[in-house]
Amino acid sequence: MMHLAFLTSEYPHPRVSRAAGIGTSIKNLATALVAKNMRVSLFIYAQQENAVFEENGITFHLIQKKKYPVLGWFLYRKHLQNYINKTHANDPIDAIEAPDWTGITAFMKLKMPLVIRLHGTDAYFCDLEGRTQKKKNFMFEKRALVSADHILSVSDFTAQHTKDIFTLKKQITTIYNGIDVDQFQPLSVPERPKSFVYFGTIIRKKGVFELVQAFEKVLSEEPQATLTLIGRDSLDIRTGAHTVSLLNKSIHTATQAAITHKSHMPYEEVKKEIAAATVVVLPSHAEAFPMSWLEAMAMEKALVTSNIGWANELMQDAKTGRMVDPTNIEALAGAMMELLDSKELRKRYGKNARQRIITSFASESIVQQNIAFYKSIVE
Repeated sequence: MMHLAFLTSEYPHPRVSRAAGIGTSIKNLATALVAKNMRVSLFIYAQQENAVFEENGITFHLIQKKKYPVLGWFLYRKHLQNYINKTHANDPIDAIEAPDWTGITAFMKLKMPLVIRLHGTDAYFCDLEGRTQKKKNFMFEKRALVSADHILSVSDFTAQHTKDIFTLKKQITTIYNGIDVDQFQPLSVPERPKSFVYFGTIIRKKGVFELVQAFEKVLSEEPQATLTLIGRDSLDIRTGAHTVSLLNKSIHTATQAAITHKSHMPYEEVKKEIAAATVVVLPSHAEAFPMSWLEAMAMEKALVTSNIGWANELMQDAKTGRMVDPTNIEALAGAMMELLDSKELRKRYGKNARQRIITSFASESIVQQNIAFYKSIVE
């Protein structure tokens, strides 16, 4: 029985201090691997406690965050390395996977094959957003990628863009994120008329500033329209201020009254909000292969999304929804109005979206691709 491990700082679990898209994708894969009689261990670092426990066939290693007087970035990596290698000595691990973000495996010497999966480095997102990256972050990420035994990517766009940024010579294999189409499916929830929903972190790179500006234009044509933003607030990368506060300052008071922010919700409630929405709008500037898009598509929702790079590997314009340049406020507002005005279009796009997920991104198919990949590197 193959034993695979994942190194991560996030995972959707009550005892884990953080969960986001990468954590969700790891959970989806880990759960599917266990269902295929694979052994899975999670090494979750930067936590509030040290703990080891098993749940649903997955072994959790929570590794507490540590502070050091100097060289903390190096010493904590060595602490993680030693913990993983010690665990491996007692219970052999066939391969371990880590994300590319911040190059956590830089300077580690692990005693099992290391796979890095590209979900988007800091360098990748800085490049897409036109920001300058800290030199030490670039160094960590490049060192981690160069020293990895194998590299996976969640999209062809992310693979090629990362190769170009770091001038990598290694082969990169693309295996898309997958989703459980039984867990995410259409819900029998009454539609909330003339409503738009965005879900995900409230952050600049997700296109939230353009979204509220486009919604303001929609509101001038359809005064009964509403917009619900679901997700945690974040500090804005440019100003250091809270993003929700900045959003309110960027629009008129009348527009603010039509926008609701819901920060903390159980995910089952988020799914109900998505199901009730007339249109889901996700106009991100920077992604690798977003779980939120997969989830909304699997739930048979008509989407308005951005049209950048990765988007073209998942969405199909005028078939699974509308794809626009997120910086083009007029085009974004136009696409939102187009779907708001046509129940027939929404129904057709939603059905096409779910069928695309079932055909190309269902967990059953994606997990088999992952198993085949890991068997090839272990053998």
